[in-house]
Amino acid sequence: MNTFSLFQRVIAVCSFLLCMFAGTVVQAKEKTALLFIPLDNRPVCFSYPVKVMESAGYKIYTPPEKLLATRTAPADTEKLWKWLESRAEKVDAAVISTDALIYGGLVASRTHSMSMPELEAKVRRLQNLRMDKDTRLYGFSTLMRTPRESYGNVEPAYYSNVGPAIFRYSQLSDKSDLHAETLLEDFEVGAFERNLAKAHLKDWLDRRNKNMEINHQLAMLTRVGRFEYFAIGKDDNAPLSHTHMEARKILLNNGYLSDESFQILPGVDQLGLLLLTRAANALSKQAPTVYPMYVEGVGPKTIPQYSDLPLSKSVPEQVVAAGGKIVYSPDAADVVLAINTPADGTMYDSTNLSNSYYASPANKRYIVNLGKMLERGVNISLADVAFSNGGDNGFMNEMSLRGFTEKLSAYNGWNTADNTVGFAIAQGMLAPQIAKDKKLMLMRERILDDWYYQSNARRIITDELEKNKKEAYKYALNEMMPKIKKQAMDIISRLAVNYDITAGTKFDVVFPWNRLFEVDIVKLQQDKGNLRFRSRSAKGLLPDVPVYTK
Repeated sequence: MNTFSLFQRVIAVCSFLLCMFAGTVVQAKEKTALLFIPLDNRPVCFSYPVKVMESAGYKIYTPPEKLLATRTAPADTEKLWKWLESRAEKVDAAVISTDALIYGGLVASRTHSMSMPELEAKVRRLQNLRMDKDTRLYGFSTLMRTPRESYGNVEPAYYSNVGPAIFRYSQLSDKSDLHAETLLEDFEVGAFERNLAKAHLKDWLDRRNKNMEINHQLAMLTRVGRFEYFAIGKDDNAPLSHTHMEARKILLNNGYLSDESFQILPGVDQLGLLLLTRAANALSKQAPTVYPMYVEGVGPKTIPQYSDLPLSKSVPEQVVAAGGKIVYSPDAADVVLAINTPADGTMYDSTNLSNSYYASPANKRYIVNLGKMLERGVNISLADVAFSNGGDNGFMNEMSLRGFTEKLSAYNGWNTADNTVGFAIAQGMLAPQIAKDKKLMLMRERILDDWYYQSNARRIITDELEKNKKEAYKYALNEMMPKIKKQAMDIISRLAVNYDITAGTKFDVVFPWNRLFEVDIVKLQQDKGNLRFRSRSAKGLLPDVPVYTK
């Protein structure tokens, strides 16, 4: 064998080994594995966080959906525990909903009849959970919500009748705990205690006390190092409420825990994705920087519906929860979090008649500024929280007609402001790891759901049901589902063809909890051959949707 031939063989072998090594590195990155037990099977809690993380290159192991809580049935907790305890895959980190494992899900946490010993046994099971020594464990729970009213069997049955009275009683109890009640309010508390059915009030308070004690015990597990990080989410609440009062007491009892290991946050449904993002950031030893950029007006002083904190406090808290840091200049930020808030700080549901297709002059100025940043390639994630439970028609119409929407890294406008902000933070942080086509598909899903459905289809369908005295179908679609699905598909489709980002999009709609409040956008595909591009000069042209009149 001559020297040249030997040299060629050595080069070939080295190249082969180099390729193998490079392939191994790529594969290892793709195989970064996270275990995830969601709160329940709603898309925003289960399938959507998984899609986002998988789009960013992570392998996510979840229980079979049949083990998770639905609207009408709690999770099969024993099978869920066995799945967790005997998982076959080695994972780098685990993110678990303790409500799923202890109560059987969110609705079950509000309606269960388990005894305190039964609940404590599950906390001990969590304490004794055997995991690989290098696996990082992250957990989240909820503080029971204090809604002003509730329908559709997601609270105890009596809440539909006495919910407003219990909410007022809750406000006064919190005020009394702060020693801020007036003499008249003190008498009002006594009147509620005398006149509310004792069985109803006792049932409600007993379950709250159990929930409070379990959260104390979970915080204790964080103190002793069971969790790398633990978050308690304040389900729908208000500045004066039992939820607000209980959070204050738990924080006082755990004041020495750093917010790097323990936090109580407004909102619940966003916590799964927030903690998955935190785990990913910790594994890659990153702490992304975030600059919150508000529209003109009240902005950071806004206290959203269903929250007890202004955005100036809750946004930084959620950035910390995701493993990031707040910065005070867009030039120093990895993520610009664009936050569309109501100008006067008053937030209504997206179905409110004030949600028109006209952007205010202030919003137009803000959007022009966003456009300049997007042209420079700035990573902008939009949290659309001018309204609750859906997008701002005027703001998004203006963004889309100017061709800016498809240049965003992410868009969110669903459910409460805190839910939306949490998702927007997480997706903004993950955006550099997500390919452009996958970002666009994730964004289309949210636009079809949060903007077209929630702010438009849901409003039109709700108006029709109320007009025909069929309000009950909002909470249980039942035999009306085929008709309502067709209406929803028609309205969403008519909106979709008006904007470049969704023109040519094929999709289907399902109602996973048999109610009008949420949909799942499925079978999403982009048919590039049927794209209908709108002229950029068509500013102010409104979509072909019905005019909303009272």
